[in-house]
Amino acid sequence: MQSLIGTGVALVTPFKSDFSIDVDALKRIVNYSIEGGIEYLVVLGTTAENATLSQEEKELVIATVIEANNGALPLVLGVGGNNTAKVVAELETRDLSAFTAILSVSPYYNKPTQEGIYQHFKAVAEASPIPVILYNVPGRTASNMLPSTVLRLAHEFKNVVAIKEAAGDLVQAMQLIQNKPSDFLVISGDDMIALPMVLAGGAGVISVIGQGFPREFSNMIRLGLERKVDEAFKTQYLLADSIDMIFEQGNPAGIKQIFQSLGIASNTVRLPLVTVDESLEKRIDTFVKKING
Repeated sequence: MQSLIGTGVALVTPFKSDFSIDVDALKRIVNYSIEGGIEYLVVLGTTAENATLSQEEKELVIATVIEANNGALPLVLGVGGNNTAKVVAELETRDLSAFTAILSVSPYYNKPTQEGIYQHFKAVAEASPIPVILYNVPGRTASNMLPSTVLRLAHEFKNVVAIKEAAGDLVQAMQLIQNKPSDFLVISGDDMIALPMVLAGGAGVISVIGQGFPREFSNMIRLGLERKVDEAFKTQYLLADSIDMIFEQGNPAGIKQIFQSLGIASNTVRLPLVTVDESLEKRIDTFVKKING
């Protein structure tokens, strides 16, 4: 899974003012990420507003990204949910030939026990024809996937190859890194602590801010992997304010405002999300001009 080392980005789904998918803007975002040096692209993750897309729209997003990418970068597809049978059915029927791996979120809302989480991912691993990246994001799922559960899955299923660890807990991440199988990847799901996780032995990041500033952020992660610590932290501190800003009023409202400031896509989001307020819009716009000035 060397292709998953470095920076992946969780792509947004850009919308037009009428809330339809802006296919041309999505293509621009894909190209912007490729040209910026990103290592791989994640399609239909949380940042894509996956929960508000119809099945037809999801298929349009997938087809658009595959076309725009044109084989340039590895692709990862979000396939997860809180209905295990439905996730398994999708894995058994979907054409995954264009994808390197799936990213599968820990079940949300149901609040399963650790045994329930294990059994869910056991079913996912057995059904998936391609490698599986686990996704732990307790801030959204209300259920933390503990290191013991992750390591149990990593040791028992060869196609469970990585975890996107987004608990925001560096100690938990270090426990995973310390005890994981040698070829298992611990990938940060938190932009602010991505560099510290890499320096602790992590494999990189699946990022939100990385699609807004792909050149700077992906280079920072590469410097971290090369142990060029001082140089990497210069970029960390350069971008730190933008990381705070894009999550201040919810994701992906913040990163979509960056795209609007860059002139790549509009900041439109679908309810129940709303666009950032005027104050944050101005601060993001000022930051973008500073970075690109």
